[in-house]
Amino acid sequence: MPDAGPIASDGYPAGLESTERLRDGSVVLFRPIRMTDGERMAAFHETLSPRSVYRRFFSAHPRLSAGEVERFTHVDYAERMAFVVTDDGRIVAVGRYERLQDTDEAEVAFVVTDDYQHRGIGSRLLVHLAEVARGQGIARFHAQTLSENRDMLSVFLSSGYPVTTTSESGTVTVRFPIDSVEVSD
Repeated sequence: MPDAGPIASDGYPAGLESTERLRDGSVVLFRPIRMTDGERMAAFHETLSPRSVYRRFFSAHPRLSAGEVERFTHVDYAERMAFVVTDDGRIVAVGRYERLQDTDEAEVAFVVTDDYQHRGIGSRLLVHLAEVARGQGIARFHAQTLSENRDMLSVFLSSGYPVTTTSESGTVTVRFPIDSVEVSD
């Protein structure tokens, strides 16, 4: 696993935080999600366009329930991991993986607020998640996306990983090993 640096008493791996410059020159913070991010997570979700929400949840979903907020913000940083991307303290993207029980595979998902799309955030979230997952013995990621979601499919297909896809009923499932590769943004 990448060096997580000092681990806080709540298990927060502060060493995984990184300030990064995006394609457009803006600078944002990539960091593991915290249990205290609930209000920021709910506010982030409400900034997403109906189209982005539909692409992430496959349905209209204007607000996160209290249970969803808790589930999304309470991770163990191993079997369930999430990174947020913040700009001036505001969450602008989130990416997560969750290991499938008794396997070396995890489901991966992310969403970027509309104003921050096409800046390389999705590709970088994938890199951060894969680095942590490899350190936890996860060897493969899979994801489901709507077949019309060309932006998300492009992130996976241009990632440098050997991606395989299957399509069924308007969705595409991607699978790929997460061996270390040079990933483009």
